[in-house]
Amino acid sequence: MKSDTRQRVLDDIKLAMKSGDKPRLATLRLISAAIKQKEVDERTELDEPTTIALLDKMLKQRRESIAQYSAAGRDDLVAQEETESELIKTYLPAALGESEIAAIIDAAVNQTGAASVKDMGKVMALVKPQLQGRADMGSVSKTIKDRLNT
Repeated sequence: MKSDTRQRVLDDIKLAMKSGDKPRLATLRLISAAIKQKEVDERTELDEPTTIALLDKMLKQRRESIAQYSAAGRDDLVAQEETESELIKTYLPAALGESEIAAIIDAAVNQTGAASVKDMGKVMALVKPQLQGRADMGSVSKTIKDRLNT
């Protein structure tokens, strides 16, 4: 089954082509190419959660690039990466607030009976599917680690 997000990207490519929006079209083609590459690599059609995880990874790459380009004083490339980031975000589920993230983490800690950092993998296994694409997984990981250290 094709993912809804993938289909939205393909539809938006057609719209961008018709309207002549070249920057948007270029970013949409990057997204589409990444999805197709992942499908070729895995020899399967991507489902929705996998597509969201791929988009989340692309967004993380853009954030890292923005930090590097900013440090190098390349404002032109920072602007391009920020534009791509904003477009990628439109295909991800709505971001969760800190209290919602904390509630999901607390529920996972209680469900797994996690008592120390050694149990972090169990908690991440429960939390990741719920938060992928909706929260920065690096900060989620740090929050879990802090919670288990207390």
